[in-house]
Amino acid sequence: MPQDENPVAILKEILETNNWTYSWEDCIYDYHHYHSTAHEAIVITRGSARIQFGGPGGITLQADVGDVFIIPAGVAHKRIDSAENFTCVGAYPAGQKYDMNYGETGERPATDTNIKKLPLPENDPLYGNDGPLNKNWFSQRDQVTTLL
Repeated sequence: MPQDENPVAILKEILETNNWTYSWEDCIYDYHHYHSTAHEAIVITRGSARIQFGGPGGITLQADVGDVFIIPAGVAHKRIDSAENFTCVGAYPAGQKYDMNYGETGERPATDTNIKKLPLPENDPLYGNDGPLNKNWFSQRDQVTTLL
């Protein structure tokens, strides 16, 4: 790649081309949170981190440059720790605007209703219509209910 090309800009363009919008470049919050109105794609672009999925009792995964995480609505996530230079790019399926939820009293049952109404992504964020997301996404959306 020529030096004048920005890999993050190229990544954001790929996401946009595949109908994943509202992209951002930053870090992952260091507290548990989830979205009930949007699924989320996160691509690690610099450094590494340990990320927990599924709330305080959930799994922790090592995230390195090039890793891609698709986080279904309702799945809590948080950065446990990270390298000083850790950065990622996130995006959401077109038409889905994220909300912020923290597992606090009063969020449910509204968040449950939002999640059940939310359409599945139309495209894989990186590979489009023929990507692995389309082949591997849950066929039974009610299985995606891992809230805090």
